[in-house]
Amino acid sequence: MSVQVPPFIVAIPARYGSTRLPAKPLRRIAGVPMVVRVAERALQAGASRVVVAVDDPRVADALSGQGVDICMTRSDHASGSDRLAECASHYGWADDVIVVNLQGDEPFAPAAGIREVARALAEDDAPMATLATPIADMHELFDPNAVKLVRSVSGRALYFSRAPLPWARDAFAANRDALPQGVPFLRHIGIYAYRAGFLKRYAGLGRTPLEQAESLEQLRVLEHGHAIAVRLTPEPFPPGIDTEADLARAEQWLATQP
Repeated sequence: MSVQVPPFIVAIPARYGSTRLPAKPLRRIAGVPMVVRVAERALQAGASRVVVAVDDPRVADALSGQGVDICMTRSDHASGSDRLAECASHYGWADDVIVVNLQGDEPFAPAAGIREVARALAEDDAPMATLATPIADMHELFDPNAVKLVRSVSGRALYFSRAPLPWARDAFAANRDALPQGVPFLRHIGIYAYRAGFLKRYAGLGRTPLEQAESLEQLRVLEHGHAIAVRLTPEPFPPGIDTEADLARAEQWLATQP
């Protein structure tokens, strides 16, 4: 049975440095800094508190007056989750508080999706939850930038990969021009919810071989034996922004919205 969305905090990791898109949090979409648009989405979702974890005072300045808290963090974190773990320790959040990690390059994340990942965690005793969506076509399945996942019948993640997953052996042996029917191909959406106690423990987990091989931070959780609940997103997540081309597409997409 679905439960009501519990109170939750949204924490947004916003790293200034980016090799593919310099000063990414401050890049403007229709005149508004990307990190401000992300914060606005978090507030629209009904978060009880929105915290932006920054590593540069220029990002903090852009968020002045936006109704969010700013947590200055170290610049050497390996992942967004590590950055948020520093926030959890800094604020001393109670272990059972639900913290949603909304990536700083998701300026159009739907409010319903942010609430759903918090609900997914509340409904499960896993320490962490995330979202997925059905894969639409073969290009997406074979695209290494689209992270795939498989989950158990109980709705928990079994594995995440940049490779096509699962491999439909017989169907692909006959034809790779279209997705075979009846195979649960899922693309991972990079939004997470954690209980704050686990988030604080996360930073103490050693980086793992699969995490480093695939460059996927969530594999650290699985490799250390912890569960991740997976639910389907109730609304599409427009693509995140990693490149100049993504930024141009975001401008075009926003212009089509009512």
